[in-house]
Amino acid sequence: MINENPIDFETSISDGSVIILDVRTPEEFNEGHIENALNIDIYGEEFAAKILKLDPNKSYGVYCRSGKRSLDASNFMEASGFTSIHHLKDGILSWLADGKHVTEKSNDV
Repeated sequence: MINENPIDFETSISDGSVIILDVRTPEEFNEGHIENALNIDIYGEEFAAKILKLDPNKSYGVYCRSGKRSLDASNFMEASGFTSIHHLKDGILSWLADGKHVTEKSNDV
């Protein structure tokens, strides 16, 4: 897992091959999220099952509000055999503080 600041995270997800995962609640997600992000709520009953359905050989960008939940999610993914994880350190709060764009278009999983 690589902990990244917003600039590095944006670079990592910009080529389109990285799958972006927002692990906040659906309510938080609908308030604004990084474009093309998929919402898999870490507190949801099916979080583990949904994560384990993903291809562990692909690259993932993972974030939450402040970085704690996404760190937990990233650690779970790593323990489950995922090898390419980009973690947005300090979450979407740091993304917004850097003036990065968010969208409200839904992409629930």
